[in-house]
Amino acid sequence: MERKKLVKQYNLCVVGAGHVGLVAAACFADLGHKVICVDNNQKRIAGLKKSIMPFYEPDMEELVKKTYKNGYLCFSTSLEEGIKKSQVIFIAVGTPPLPDGSADLTAIENVAMCVAKNLDSYKIIVEKSTVPVQTGVKIKETIRRYKKTDVDFDVVSNPEFLREGKAVYDFFFPDRLVIGADTPRAQQMVKEIYSPIKTEFVLTDVNTAELIKHASNSFLATKISFINAVSRVCDLAGADVEKVALAMGLDKRIGGQFLNAGIGYGGFCFPKDVEAFTYISNKLGYDFGILKEVKKVNDGQRRHFVEKIKENLWVLKGKKVAVLGLAFKPDTDDMRFAPSEDIVNFFINEGAHVTAYDPKAKREALELFKGKKLNFAKDAYSAAKDADCLCMLTEWDEFKKLDFVKVKKLMKHALVADGRNMLDKAVMLKLGYEYIGMGR
Repeated sequence: MERKKLVKQYNLCVVGAGHVGLVAAACFADLGHKVICVDNNQKRIAGLKKSIMPFYEPDMEELVKKTYKNGYLCFSTSLEEGIKKSQVIFIAVGTPPLPDGSADLTAIENVAMCVAKNLDSYKIIVEKSTVPVQTGVKIKETIRRYKKTDVDFDVVSNPEFLREGKAVYDFFFPDRLVIGADTPRAQQMVKEIYSPIKTEFVLTDVNTAELIKHASNSFLATKISFINAVSRVCDLAGADVEKVALAMGLDKRIGGQFLNAGIGYGGFCFPKDVEAFTYISNKLGYDFGILKEVKKVNDGQRRHFVEKIKENLWVLKGKKVAVLGLAFKPDTDDMRFAPSEDIVNFFINEGAHVTAYDPKAKREALELFKGKKLNFAKDAYSAAKDADCLCMLTEWDEFKKLDFVKVKKLMKHALVADGRNMLDKAVMLKLGYEYIGMGR
């Protein structure tokens, strides 16, 4: 699809070379801006200069190589350099959850402090990281408090809505672009940065923009937990949640997206944002009870999945369990808050012998399960050999295309536990499998 022409080229600094920052930096560079991507992880920056990607994301490597080669994208470990060379600074650092559910904003404050000390001309500081409402106020206060000159600046909220596995596509073809700014000048400049992208712009104040991200992710998480709760009722009633979800989704007021029952949501965004939004609301004086139940349902799905398998196999100790899929979703290697972590640990704690395979997430899994009795197979067929149960935990396309006749011959006991309802139950039964689904 042909893009509109760039209105004006800007010098941009993107702080953070993670899942949000690196995608934004490479995509901004591809739009025609001059971008310096800064990260304090020296090993990561050194790798990126050699076109070594720190994580898997479709189309990412090609885009980074292209924009780095043509000079529109460069990398540095010096935040001071990035600030001084740029007109607009995008903050895309991590805001990990703290034990009480709040977000750790240490990295955000550090960037604000550095901006204050190096502010030599008018600049816009843009929040890309997911932050609690009123963070923009704190960034502005920090810069005003510590800046050494009387130079003006603006703080803007521009939340990202990128899906891992589809991040590059989502950047160039978003459903909407939210720009929260308190001055016309800042609003116009950020709009110009995105000028080649055809979409609807939602223009708000900073506080409203900050709330939009948490509200959006929390609502999507609520849809997932709702259909998972329905799946539990379907299990008890002998109904099929797939048909229930299909009929619900055909109602235009509801829509079919995020109505897939299974082992629950994972990844870095949904779990963190639900907890953060609950905490923020409580701090502001509102008890967001719905979100507490959303988390409770989500956490319960993982244990429920294991209990269904345990009910079939009776005793898990000594049984071999094959796990297909470790990443929280397909087309990524991200295992942060992945449902597979809890499920694998449940099996290990029950004394089962677990062998796992994932097309992309082995490196992350080796780190996550360090010291645990988890074996890794070279492919799905090797994982299934002599297994008493085959667990489908991530919807990779290659798993849907497996030769299940061959898989059945390899297994000790033909039981498949489909944690994502990704297989055709009737086909699996016809092939001679015992089938465990979620609400079907």
